[in-house]
Amino acid sequence: MLAKRWEDYEDEEEYFAPQPERQPAVAVPPKRHLTLVKKKRTLLNTHLRSRCSMVLILLAVLSMAVVIRSGISASRGYTLVALQQEAQQLELENERLRIEIAKLKSPQRIKTIAATELGMEVPNKMYFAHEK
Repeated sequence: MLAKRWEDYEDEEEYFAPQPERQPAVAVPPKRHLTLVKKKRTLLNTHLRSRCSMVLILLAVLSMAVVIRSGISASRGYTLVALQQEAQQLELENERLRIEIAKLKSPQRIKTIAATELGMEVPNKMYFAHEK
């Protein structure tokens, strides 16, 4: 057993007698020296803290740049889609106008307008003269 029972102690006074104080082998440095060491530690800690804060600020700035860049590219994508839709609508309108122009230029339409509005008629016999 690691612990002894009270009865196992033979001489109680020997174990509980006051021990003479021992002198430390190493001299304790003066209190001023301790404060200098503490100041150095706080300087090191503040230097480390400032570096960590600078790294965090740099990471924050870089992440903000990435977010802004992705936002700009997304808005440009939306603009591109809108322009493509507008171009498609204009192409459809252009095709519709081409068909309408072809209808207005048709010979049957011109013949109908000439006969009804202008009172013109197509002659029964036609003669062509050729010069030699």
